[in-house]
Amino acid sequence: MKKLLIFMGCLLLFLAACNQEKETSQASTSQKKQMKNVKLVLDWTPNTNHTGIYVAKEKGYFEDEGLHVEVMMPGETGADQLVAAGKADFGISAQESITQARVQDIPIVSIGAIIQHNTSGFASPKDKNITSPKKFEGKTYGGWGAPVEKAVISSIMEKEDADVNKVDIVNMGNTDFFTAVKRDVDFAWIYYGWTGVEAELRGQDLNMQYLTDYSDKLDYYTPVLTTNEKMIANKPDTVKAFMAAVSKGYQYTINNPEDSADILIKAVPDLDPELVKASQKWLSPKYKDDADQWGIQDQKVWENYSEWMYNHDLLDKHLNVEDAYTNKFLPNK
Repeated sequence: MKKLLIFMGCLLLFLAACNQEKETSQASTSQKKQMKNVKLVLDWTPNTNHTGIYVAKEKGYFEDEGLHVEVMMPGETGADQLVAAGKADFGISAQESITQARVQDIPIVSIGAIIQHNTSGFASPKDKNITSPKKFEGKTYGGWGAPVEKAVISSIMEKEDADVNKVDIVNMGNTDFFTAVKRDVDFAWIYYGWTGVEAELRGQDLNMQYLTDYSDKLDYYTPVLTTNEKMIANKPDTVKAFMAAVSKGYQYTINNPEDSADILIKAVPDLDPELVKASQKWLSPKYKDDADQWGIQDQKVWENYSEWMYNHDLLDKHLNVEDAYTNKFLPNK
């Protein structure tokens, strides 16, 4: 009898343990079912502009917000088109592209500035002696064929009474900066945080004319995070959750550039580790810069740049600024 009681006790404990394990498994399965799948499309191949996203994935910040995020490459279609069409829930773009899209009634909205100030400018090898926009005259500029390029070059050359028509503007396609300036062009438009840092690592001295040195109106947001109007209207909680996780990812990257660089290298092993680490060190302080919080956008910046674009015949009509961007999905400070 005593043995039977012991056996029955053990059996009950075993059954209770099995039941608890089943309940735990069901709860875990239920939690997985509740995770929302969203797609984020990059603007270009992965680089340090995107580090906060990869940090948010690695650190589980998206999971904490109930999101499973798939990172996509833009392909030939482009990030803006994929987001506007609902083929991707979120994307990476620039204020220039959003402005042009909104004027054409394309329903895409900027929901966060990845970098607070424009870090781009015109770069040339030191030995070409292009030390100012005036010296663009008689030189060859290599670009990608967008109307905004000539407008920007003209705008800063005018500050020095120089003539943009004396610049030979050619399309260098996908040729990288370092190959192009050795072969066919004298200067090109680069983002210093990647190409400029790479030049430092190569021991190649550059002359830089940063856009922000010549006009406050050219201090626009590039890059930015985007979504479409349907997401904002129908799934605002998802947008808010996404931005909470991304904000946390970029804040971590601001505070921990070395560890964040390692996370990006692990996620994208084809990248040059030395370049990623140097670029991240340069860029991390610039994500937030002088803003109150990462991601915040100022209406005046949107007004200034859209006015500049309109005045340089890059827009058919004025931008309705209030519809082009929003800060409402950023976390409360």
